[in-house]
Amino acid sequence: MPRLFTALEIPRDAALSLSLLRGGLPGARWIDVENYHLTLRFIGDIENHLADEIAGALDRVRRPAFHLELSGVGAFGSKKPHAVWAGVAPSPDLLALQAEIERICQRLGVPADPRKFSPHVTLARLRNPSPHDVAKYLSAHGGFSAVPFKVGRFVLMSSRDSVGGGPYVIEEAWPLSGTSARSNNLSASASDALRTIR
Repeated sequence: MPRLFTALEIPRDAALSLSLLRGGLPGARWIDVENYHLTLRFIGDIENHLADEIAGALDRVRRPAFHLELSGVGAFGSKKPHAVWAGVAPSPDLLALQAEIERICQRLGVPADPRKFSPHVTLARLRNPSPHDVAKYLSAHGGFSAVPFKVGRFVLMSSRDSVGGGPYVIEEAWPLSGTSARSNNLSASASDALRTIR
């Protein structure tokens, strides 16, 4: 069964800006540009009926579209860094959307995530990096920012076990406009994939 999570997609222009951050860090395994995303809620490996219930509940989310700006870089794991990421400028709309999805997941029995929501786009996973090299990388790219982009939908994604993250598949998508139900512009393969995990 694939691993599920809700996320925001990163549009092409913003992904291009992020791709310019690749390189210059020994021991980094860089995420493929097409796999950039911002995780809203990690759900994990769940039973098919629960995947169905979550998708049905997400169908009822009514939130407006909003703009998001990628800004700054950082690392997870202060003493032993294991990933570098691009951050997000403060966004009340993003936090409200994430909080609603969190409430839905907990109401349906998905355990609460013990980690505080920290919006980011993972750029690379690190293997035995030198903390000095990581600090140097972060210092060199600390002023990063990308042109703000409009967030018009959120998605349910799945991932298969692989090295370095991905491939990720969009299983369903919901518009952020306060109207209409599920997005109908999913590929047949994505719709079929969701049916197979339910």
